[in-house]
Amino acid sequence: MQSARQSFLLGLATDRSFFNAFNRTSNTGVNATYTVFNGYARSALYTQLRQLVQVSTLTTRANIEATIANVATAYYDVVRQVQRLIAFEQALDISRERLELARANYEVGTRSKVDFLSAQVDYNTDSAALLSQDQSLRNAKIILNTLLIRDPLTAFAVRDTIIARSNLQLTPLQESLTARNPLLASAVLNRTLADIGVRLANAQQLPLITAQAGYNYQWIDNQGGFGIRTGRTWGPTYNIQATIPIFNGYNLKRQIQNARVNTLIAESQEADQRLQLQSALAQTYQTYANSLALLNLEVQNNELANQNVDIAYDRYRIGNSNFVEFRDVQRNAINAQTRLIEAEFNAKAAEIELLRLSSTITQELGL
Repeated sequence: MQSARQSFLLGLATDRSFFNAFNRTSNTGVNATYTVFNGYARSALYTQLRQLVQVSTLTTRANIEATIANVATAYYDVVRQVQRLIAFEQALDISRERLELARANYEVGTRSKVDFLSAQVDYNTDSAALLSQDQSLRNAKIILNTLLIRDPLTAFAVRDTIIARSNLQLTPLQESLTARNPLLASAVLNRTLADIGVRLANAQQLPLITAQAGYNYQWIDNQGGFGIRTGRTWGPTYNIQATIPIFNGYNLKRQIQNARVNTLIAESQEADQRLQLQSALAQTYQTYANSLALLNLEVQNNELANQNVDIAYDRYRIGNSNFVEFRDVQRNAINAQTRLIEAEFNAKAAEIELLRLSSTITQELGL
């Protein structure tokens, strides 16, 4: 609201006065701005976002495959502990028979008390080993339940055999690793992202061209003073603007240099990741092949050791050998069976790791 008293020179107009006059100027409109050219930064940014989505997808797949491998290995560890428990139960059965025989012979006077006490000590030792192995089995089940995200004390049963594949070949595994491993593919994409970073930095050196268009409407309501008392204006507006970077204190030059350094780092990381994966595959395959060879050997040793136990027990029963000789034979049999179980598990664990490295674990396990 305004008040004024006005007089004019040379009689151009009549003197006038007004009080509490209302003046208003209002504008409304719609404007849109479109980037016509920004040094190809827009297309580079779009490509960068797509690459980031692919990197996230590959990271997720790598985590899934690692989880599957961990679960499978933990499962076969439970099977291994079950096999060891069965072996210790069988050893305890033999020690129980020996103890009963030693007690009977001692009572009738055909064996010394030392023989009976030694049998008792060995029986107690095997009982303690069985209890310890039972705890190891419980712990292995807790680990598997935890990986399966369920109650750690959930009861379940597994089969008591481990069957390792013997037909895996190194060359197909290497080819699959190169073509499918998500960690390697992610490293390749990270190098591509670094290249895009260079493109984005270089784009800042090029002109920025923008186009703007709009439609504006203005109205004036002026009750006091000179000029228009009321008025309306409307119509479209448009303009094109070009911005050319000239100098920004060498910041742009440093950004481009940093982007190129990041590209070199990404290339080095890709080469390092490739070498590490190939090295891990080669080492794991050697472990796998060695475990299969040991498995075949331990199968024969276990058969021989079991036969030896039967012969030694018959000799001990009729008095042709003493308790020391029998215990040595029994201990060798337990060790042979334990080595066989470990060879089976190691071969299976190496097989699972080979499938993970070659990114074929989901297909091979039927998942």
